[in-house]
Amino acid sequence: MFFVYLSLLKNSPLAFLIIILALSTSLLLGLVLHELVHGYIANKLGDPTAKNNGRLTLNPLAHLDPFGSSLIFFVGFGWAKPVPVNPNYFTSPIKDMAFVALAGPLSNLIIAFIFSIPFFLNILVPTHPLVPPDYADIIIAFSKLSFSNLLGLFFGTIVFVNITLAVFNLIPIPPLDGFKVILGLVPVDLAYRLVNMEKWGTGILVLLVVLPFITGGLVSPLWWFIEPIRNIFIEFFVGGINDWSFMLNELIK
Repeated sequence: MFFVYLSLLKNSPLAFLIIILALSTSLLLGLVLHELVHGYIANKLGDPTAKNNGRLTLNPLAHLDPFGSSLIFFVGFGWAKPVPVNPNYFTSPIKDMAFVALAGPLSNLIIAFIFSIPFFLNILVPTHPLVPPDYADIIIAFSKLSFSNLLGLFFGTIVFVNITLAVFNLIPIPPLDGFKVILGLVPVDLAYRLVNMEKWGTGILVLLVVLPFITGGLVSPLWWFIEPIRNIFIEFFVGGINDWSFMLNELIK
């Protein structure tokens, strides 16, 4: 995704800068607050592990994972270093862990909501850079029409990325939050059996992440899960963010 815009750096440096700033802000807000909230809720439920490990902080260096976090610039989603949580401190380990897990994606949706307010108020027109290569020129040209459009690109990117982060983390594959949420919803005996899947989870997740790259985009199970759910949230928060016809009409006026 990032490489689509490298060729436009020379002709559209301001729009390119806005995209990088928006992605960087999404990275810092989305991933850092996501992990911070995990630790905060765990601490409130009686587990001081995150606090004792210095994870109840807004310092990005405490949370960002070099590989997982950098993926935002290339595929539009990623992850940070997991906050350590010890469920032995919880009154109800499985249920409380589900609350801790759910808090992370909810923080991303709250960020998305806050940054979507200018769109609800019709102050800005939402756009984002996570588009097919054929549409990159349209996004850049539309953004260059006015400073307001550039702000729409900035805010729209933060909304789009944080919704994507929320949905990605809700995928029910360990070590993602969705798996722990599922454990809290199923009967306890089934939950303890499903815990055995955790040892395979990271390998499965890495395979699913790289599949689109090694198949030329033909096999992309993560996006098959993410896209329809993400679009539901996108339509609610910023309906019309993918309305290319509107942008084309503005460009030919």
